[in-house]
Amino acid sequence: MAQVLFKGSTIQLEGRFPESGEKAPDFRLVGDDLSERSLEDFKAQNKILITVPSLDTPVCAKETKVFHEKVQEIENTVVLVISSDLPFAMKRFCGVEGVNNIIPLSQFRSPDFAKSYGVHIAEGPLRALAARAVFLVDSENTICYTELVDDIGKEPDYDRAIDATRSLKK
Repeated sequence: MAQVLFKGSTIQLEGRFPESGEKAPDFRLVGDDLSERSLEDFKAQNKILITVPSLDTPVCAKETKVFHEKVQEIENTVVLVISSDLPFAMKRFCGVEGVNNIIPLSQFRSPDFAKSYGVHIAEGPLRALAARAVFLVDSENTICYTELVDDIGKEPDYDRAIDATRSLKK
């Protein structure tokens, strides 16, 4: 199990963080229309999965907007932002911020996603939310790039994630 920092304190994560080269674990998450979505719904596309504690925080909001901007020119790629926020709040955020090429997905019905991707916060004030991470999954559902941000209050390395995405076949 991995650890990350939150406001200077170490917190334990639950689950095993997958490595590049592994098949991406399937998931069942909730879309902003309350429908269930799975990895299969995005087959034949490259996928950037970003996990955040909540879109209702400045760092998570900025991260979502930056990925929204950076991925616009990349073909055959979808960005999924995954949090425990309610789908209604995620939809409102995307509408207010003009974030229209990101798909918000919620794990509010079950923590299985965060546990299977090794980002489930197991203790502390953010217990049961997802730590900040980025997973690049290719069109064949193989993980090609990962980043577990070592401090929940920091942003990921956008350039490395986008460069890895650009290197995938379309």
